[in-house]
Amino acid sequence: MTEETENTVLEEEREEDAYSLQRKDVAAILYAVDVGDREKLVELMEPLHAADIADMLEQINAFDRMRLIKLYDKEFDGEILSELDESIREEVIRALHPAVLAEAVRELESDDVVDLLEDLDEAQQEAILEVLEDSDRVAVEQSLTYPEYSAGRLMQREVVMAPEHWNVGEAIDYLRNTEDLPEQFYHIVLVDPKLRPVGNITLGRLMASRREVLLRSIMEETFHVIPVTRPESEVAYAFNQYHLISAPVVDENERLVGVITIDDAMAVLDEEHEEDILRLAGVGEESRLSDSVLETTRQRFPWLAVNLLTAVLASIVIAQFEAAITQVVALAVLMPIVASMGGNAGTQALTVAVRALATKDLTGSNVWRIIGREAMVGLVNGVAFALVMGLVGLFWFGSAALGGVIATAMVINLVVAGLAGIIVPVVLEKLKVDPALASGAFVTTVTDVVGFFAFLGLAVVVLL
Repeated sequence: MTEETENTVLEEEREEDAYSLQRKDVAAILYAVDVGDREKLVELMEPLHAADIADMLEQINAFDRMRLIKLYDKEFDGEILSELDESIREEVIRALHPAVLAEAVRELESDDVVDLLEDLDEAQQEAILEVLEDSDRVAVEQSLTYPEYSAGRLMQREVVMAPEHWNVGEAIDYLRNTEDLPEQFYHIVLVDPKLRPVGNITLGRLMASRREVLLRSIMEETFHVIPVTRPESEVAYAFNQYHLISAPVVDENERLVGVITIDDAMAVLDEEHEEDILRLAGVGEESRLSDSVLETTRQRFPWLAVNLLTAVLASIVIAQFEAAITQVVALAVLMPIVASMGGNAGTQALTVAVRALATKDLTGSNVWRIIGREAMVGLVNGVAFALVMGLVGLFWFGSAALGGVIATAMVINLVVAGLAGIIVPVVLEKLKVDPALASGAFVTTVTDVVGFFAFLGLAVVVLL
């Protein structure tokens, strides 16, 4: 390898690691913990973002995690708690000194406190609520009364608002003279005398306008109000669909009660995507790398059991053709190919369908077009691979008839796989069953049963 090539590789590696924890940094931090050097630990942790510290706490073992938290002590930042995975957050909270926990929680916005409290037991919730100021506690407790996974749980109560009759100068003076503004905000929400939101104004537009300009005249064209009971998945969809940065949340009387910002909406989208992937794989939506062997086994066992039942069903189909397989041994060699190709094709269509349903791209208006497309894709792929397998049957086993049988079965199974991959999740969605959770078992069963039945059934008709 030339020096220039080596430098290029090193540069690419540095770029790939630019936003990830370095192993040498983690090793240095753990060494400081081992020797009890708090000053060095603080020095090493100080440049790290709260998200990086949270990642490190998730990656190291429980023993090192507890020692690090104890030594880091009062430097522990509340943002770390909000970035931590739920699977170890409770453990970290228990390890923190009450005074440190109190200070960490006070630094958080109300939506982060709500997110923190949701997964704790009642005693821990009360311990955290007690350290909040009265106004913050009331706001958090009210948020907890809203349905789980709703806009009311997702929103933050800290809102910057202004009367709709103000001008730019009055709004700027208000911002400069107010001490308890949120740490980060993107809009000023205009409200009418009944505290109902009527529009948003971006900070950039505000600062670029003359003082005498009325706020009403510089409102954003795109304005969406979110009901407090709206499911958070629909909130995230609205943010993604309409390119929102923040949106006001209203109660049943349409009065402003909070605001949702893009970071929270994108976090929900990320969680939705992660859940879909885990469910499609049948490993449980709560699976985490930090889970114990027992927890991981408990999450995966039910779906392995479902898979066993589908395999038994496929075996029952095979058993019906036992005599044919005994007479033509080549059938036993070739039949896994048909089922495997169908399973892969079904999974491809299924993944596309589940994702499209989640993003609302697959709807009643285009479902038949998509079903037709998948059938045609299955047919084209089936014909292409049928030609290949036909030649395999001819030259490997010296039987044109056997080649024709597996070719025909391949076409049938790939068409059925494409149809099942779309129709099964759509039907489950109509039945109010999560398609990401249940589709895989149904599609696998269909492709296995149809594949084996088509191949072996045709073999009986043609070869025997």
